[in-house]
Amino acid sequence: MIRLSPIRLIDQDGEQVGVIDTQEALRMAQNAGLDLVEISPDARPPVCKIMDYGKYKYELSKKEQKGKSTGHELKEIRLGRSIKIDPHDVQIRVNQARRFLMAGHKVQITQRFRGREMAHKELGEERLIQVCQDLSDVAKIEIAPRAVGRAITLVLAPDKVKIEQIKAQLAKEGKQAEEDLEKLEAEVAAQNAAIDAEDDHDDSDDDKKSTKKQRGPKDDRAGNPVDDEVADLLGEL
Repeated sequence: MIRLSPIRLIDQDGEQVGVIDTQEALRMAQNAGLDLVEISPDARPPVCKIMDYGKYKYELSKKEQKGKSTGHELKEIRLGRSIKIDPHDVQIRVNQARRFLMAGHKVQITQRFRGREMAHKELGEERLIQVCQDLSDVAKIEIAPRAVGRAITLVLAPDKVKIEQIKAQLAKEGKQAEEDLEKLEAEVAAQNAAIDAEDDHDDSDDDKKSTKKQRGPKDDRAGNPVDDEVADLLGEL
């Protein structure tokens, strides 16, 4: 119950009505079929708003639950299924990582290798180092690049001080940081699923080829297959 009078009123459309008697504000809320809710009780006069209080409490609880469920998650972004990913696609993933970091999430960046690319891990390491540099204005390295199976990963953590400075600058310019995380998470999940599907398809093709073609001793003597593979890789990168 609102005990003080007068109050500063905001109507159901978000418009400033001004300072009016509390009873008059209650009548306005009743006529609109809504509630009069005190939103800044410590202000003098207190600030009240005409709104649907039940709907307001429901939306507030949803936001709190979402914050608890997503507040400290580790997000994985994969740089394709090969070190031959297009630079434009790398930039897309860097931008995705930036948005996760701005929202307070840690991000794991994964660079995968296919077949003979394992002989050139340094190319993947160089790419991850470049990603770190591109995100150095919002992130710090929590786990340095390390080999995990047929991939190299690193983990970046948000640099809270730098992020707050960026957000303050955006607010000063009348802008907001992008925070549509549901859409972003769906986009990244689809990317990762597509990479997994392509890997499964390639593995199946490789199995078929290995059963159809067997090189004999004469072929092995004719050339070094490792040298051929490295030459092919360097020619395609």
